[in-house]
Amino acid sequence: MTKTNAIRILETNKIVYSVHEYEVDENDLSGETVAGKIGASKETVFKTLVTGGDKTGINIFCIPVAADLNLKKAALASRNKNIEMIKVKDLFNLTGYIRGGCSPVGMKKKYPVFIEETAQLFENIYISAGVRGMQVCLSPFDLRKITDAVFADLI
Repeated sequence: MTKTNAIRILETNKIVYSVHEYEVDENDLSGETVAGKIGASKETVFKTLVTGGDKTGINIFCIPVAADLNLKKAALASRNKNIEMIKVKDLFNLTGYIRGGCSPVGMKKKYPVFIEETAQLFENIYISAGVRGMQVCLSPFDLRKITDAVFADLI
């Protein structure tokens, strides 16, 4: 197992987690496929979306892989009037991560993080470990703690 920046941060902060690795298909990076490969329900596997807001700049949203981010709800939660997804070509420069391997933990800078409120219904959720082919399973409350996140209605 490769120790990613996200995993090192979890360990440094004594966060309990487990790692789930899977074979990557470059032609299908969908979260639904990842959920199937690690044997998890789509409701518990969360994708990390990076957006730009007109007032607060970059914001990070973690939502279930089968859901779509509601931009109006995201703008409201992040105190923006308008919010839009950043371009994939800008992802690495902003976060240090690539598409399909973006984790809310361990980004280049500390950005505001918002987690879909339904995460609280589960003992554990899955997020990217910071590389394609690896997910981390942890408590949504530990994720909130480590990222200073806010639970919000986002979908």
